[in-house]
Amino acid sequence: MDIWKPYCDGMIDTIRAEMRASAAQTGVAQLSPRVEQAMRATPRHRFVPAWERHLAYADMPLPIGHAQTVSQPFIVALMTELLGLQGSDRVLEIGTGCGYQTAILAQLVDDPAGEVDSVECVAELSRDAARHLEEMGLSARVRLHVGNGWQGWTVRAPFDAIIVTAAAVRTPEPLVAQLAPGGRMVIPVGPEGCAQQLLRVEKSAHGELQARNALAVVFVPLLENP
Repeated sequence: MDIWKPYCDGMIDTIRAEMRASAAQTGVAQLSPRVEQAMRATPRHRFVPAWERHLAYADMPLPIGHAQTVSQPFIVALMTELLGLQGSDRVLEIGTGCGYQTAILAQLVDDPAGEVDSVECVAELSRDAARHLEEMGLSARVRLHVGNGWQGWTVRAPFDAIIVTAAAVRTPEPLVAQLAPGGRMVIPVGPEGCAQQLLRVEKSAHGELQARNALAVVFVPLLENP
């Protein structure tokens, strides 16, 4: 028996409860079966430093080095639900970190046309994430890049969905340009150390943007010039 299963079960129960409690604001009332399956299949304890593993399934962010964190499971689940991914979507993730969110995204784009590009500014974190994804057998669905997340990844644009796992002081113009018509972006926006808002941004078929505030959050900063 997997000794981590009871802890994972508890994490999922906590996420469900938080989603019900925050549904009026977030618009997400429940954890969908596809996202739940992906989170259950992703061993969070293998993505965090060894000294943090006893906290791996607690609903809290954890430090992963280089002044970065892996988001709390509820926020990972909520942001993933807000993206509304289809199996054939082409996804851009800004802020690979340890690769935990990346692994969940990769399992949801399970159509041959689906894939994930993920940009990380810290080369060592990107290398660690590559190892974790290889161990899970997900490398074929993911392209990892080291670069400036504010600028996105132009050569692979446009993307059906963009997820940003660090807070930008404003919505980055390059990411808006790289979002396909009909696409969705989930991004925390606000200054470091102050109120930030998790936004779901949709681009219409004609290029018009509509943003909705889903939740007050706290993220590490997304640097325009890292």
